[in-house]
Amino acid sequence: MPFAQTENLNIAAFDRMPSPEEITARVPLTDKAAQVVLEGRQTLQAILDRKDPRVFVVVGPCSIHDPVAGLDYARRLKKLADEVSDTLVLVMRVYFEKPRTSTGWKGYINDPHMDDSFRIDEGMEKARRFLLDVNEAGLPAGTEALDPIAPQYYGDLIAWTAIGARTSESQTHREMASGLSTPVGFKNGTDGSLEAAVNGILSASSPHSFLGINGEGQSSIIRTRGNPYGHVVLRGGGGRPNYDTVSVSLAEKALVKAKLPANIVIDCSHANSWKNPDYQPLVMRDVAHQIREGNRSIVGLMIESNIEAGNQPIPANLSELRYGCSVTDACVDWNTTEEMIRNTRDILREALAQRSAA
Repeated sequence: MPFAQTENLNIAAFDRMPSPEEITARVPLTDKAAQVVLEGRQTLQAILDRKDPRVFVVVGPCSIHDPVAGLDYARRLKKLADEVSDTLVLVMRVYFEKPRTSTGWKGYINDPHMDDSFRIDEGMEKARRFLLDVNEAGLPAGTEALDPIAPQYYGDLIAWTAIGARTSESQTHREMASGLSTPVGFKNGTDGSLEAAVNGILSASSPHSFLGINGEGQSSIIRTRGNPYGHVVLRGGGGRPNYDTVSVSLAEKALVKAKLPANIVIDCSHANSWKNPDYQPLVMRDVAHQIREGNRSIVGLMIESNIEAGNQPIPANLSELRYGCSVTDACVDWNTTEEMIRNTRDILREALAQRSAA
């Protein structure tokens, strides 16, 4: 008598996914893009090492859903980056994966056609091509690492990585972060606690061995060296923001207690702005004044920004989508973005010169 089936009872299909090497061969890294990636990473490392007094700003859409509008945004941001480069280092926020509390659109890689067809194979190639275009435009890119396999497909085009509030406590993501080639920001928990982020940085700084895939798509034991450039991202939580001077001081003390560098990035969005984009400029101004008044631990900022303000639901007829408007979290518009960044540069220009001299 044959045994009853005990495995894959809830699996509908196994569709073949192209390997990282196949996707990379279709969208190869160019010399110019490689230079932008490497220079971006080196600059961020220098900021975290306190060899560069500037502040970095990860700024861009909550998520990428339209590569045409996304590249339009990138070209605008590149001009602004050149304008403020004496004080600020701009990194474009390029998020393809969206963690969902329950259900919803999971992002450009998971469902690039936004029609529940879930062509992940197409989404991965399109995402890599978009990242290549951003780097070719001269901008380093930052993203959130959600799927532990995805970095094999496009990690060579990323300069900065975030581990989100929902995953900073995850052992899988800490192991992945230990092998990433970029500086990695661990966000505090959704309840506002710092413990998961601090422990995440400590864990990711150590070598790990875990299951993953190699460039050929084969199951592999991944053995990492550990990532020395972990840092904390304060994004608020538990019903309150944590960008104020008291919260920043508590974060500094937690990092020092853990014998970690006191490197802090402030996310101007999420719980720090009560998910209201209109408050992001106020948060950024407050943080800039903290730096001007002598704070030395705040090394970066994050902004959710798009061409148009607010957000929109995904319509049944995708031709009705508004150009340059978020389909996930609400964002500030381009004019507000320019104003925020220029104002921050004006506030910080002299303060960062003093930082450099100290």
